[in-house]
Amino acid sequence: MKDILVAIDFSKGSTHALEYAIEIANLTLGNVIMVWVDNQSILEVTLASETSELREDAKKNLDELVKNYKDKLKPGKLTYKIRKGKVYQELSAQAKQCECTMLVAGTHGVTGFEEYWIGSNAARVVSYAPCPVITVKFNYEIARGYRRILLPLDHTAQTIQKVHFTAELAKLSGADINILALNTSKLRTMQRVVENNVAKVEKYLNANGISYVVDSIMTDNVAASIIAQAKNIDADLISIMTDWQNEVSVTILGQFAQQLVNYSPVPVLSIHPKDNFIL
Repeated sequence: MKDILVAIDFSKGSTHALEYAIEIANLTLGNVIMVWVDNQSILEVTLASETSELREDAKKNLDELVKNYKDKLKPGKLTYKIRKGKVYQELSAQAKQCECTMLVAGTHGVTGFEEYWIGSNAARVVSYAPCPVITVKFNYEIARGYRRILLPLDHTAQTIQKVHFTAELAKLSGADINILALNTSKLRTMQRVVENNVAKVEKYLNANGISYVVDSIMTDNVAASIIAQAKNIDADLISIMTDWQNEVSVTILGQFAQQLVNYSPVPVLSIHPKDNFIL
């Protein structure tokens, strides 16, 4: 795995996300790149000196973060980038530029903290990022590591696309995978499609020597059922797809994915669907 990007706005949530990113980087032997985005519009800035002072303050804070956390990143390096523009667009651009393996962002959920930009931008960050994104709540216990990863599977063809990346994390961390078969229809035909997806994933995990268990549920509230299962098995990560793409190939965070990003107490790994995918 390559570099990990982490969104920084100097809130408690983003510092927590940095600590989380460092833990992952220590597993993957990667580097961590912090990104701060100056998202002030021209209308919000009355003097050029204000922009200069803001960026200088940001640089000082980033230097302080490097000083405080560089020794916690064992094999890799901790660096930072300063960008100007819309938060989600600049994070996406930086992720493409450095070909990052993943992006980590803190989130406050639906409660806000609008004085910081990560909480209000989490859904857009996930939607626009060119790589997998892990969103993590500011109060999540980082030292847990990965012991159990929840992998929900439904009837869609895209649902198995998250398996490659999830399995790689599981292999690096020694985590078990809990496959959760999600049945939203009582039609036996639809249930067989879910079973077929589960069978494909089981075959892949067996071939790669990854330990797993399978649970199956009937549900009319996908997000709530996934969160309940995560709590029930004491999961350390939930792996999901971001649902679908629009006509200009920008991934849209669908209803269930957005609910999970907002409400899950467990970190959520969001992966975008791709064309011509083969498991």
